[in-house]
Amino acid sequence: MIDWREIDTVLLDMDGTLLDLHFDSHFWLEHLPKRYVELHQLDIASQDALRARIIGEQGTLNWYSLAYWSRELGVDIVALKREVQHLIGLRSDALDFLIWLKQAHPRVILATNADRASLALKLPLTGLENYLDAIISSEDVGAAKEEQAFWFALQEREPFDAARTLFIDDNARVLESAREFGIKHLLGIKQPNSQRPEKELQAFIALDRFAQLLPDNLPGQRGER
Repeated sequence: MIDWREIDTVLLDMDGTLLDLHFDSHFWLEHLPKRYVELHQLDIASQDALRARIIGEQGTLNWYSLAYWSRELGVDIVALKREVQHLIGLRSDALDFLIWLKQAHPRVILATNADRASLALKLPLTGLENYLDAIISSEDVGAAKEEQAFWFALQEREPFDAARTLFIDDNARVLESAREFGIKHLLGIKQPNSQRPEKELQAFIALDRFAQLLPDNLPGQRGER
């Protein structure tokens, strides 16, 4: 699927790509609305209103900002996330893929819309930092991956050749933005949430498993970093 001789840089999304999206979907659409109603002693119909409000911010920096939602809703979002942090976990063979990349391939960068508060929660629980050369959050650059500004800022901070870069993400809008920027090798994820059906990414090839990307001659063929 990928000719690794043509790749110098691997950009990886976090939620829904390396990590199972079940945690985020459950938290934002189920746990937070339920706890919000309980904490503010509201009627149950307020859950639907909050879900609509959250979805209305999709694709913006606000959507990904825990500080924004804590301020807007008058709750401690990080504390509420910790109540269900046992749901945070890697997708299927993501760890095997990261291990292979660390052993056999050049620069690996986490390019995520998750803010730094989310990263502070998830990185210690998953060990992702051990396999990454750099981490860039949309919060760091002031633009979400859906915007061209993110990619220009990323390239300025962590220079890469777009023609020799592989980017993997579960979000079609983000992949479209990356393609507009000029990133040549783009792959989606078929089932970002293990508890929900596969989804179609009509404009992009989508992965079942990361093992599909590994060459026949496994780790060490290009030397360790």
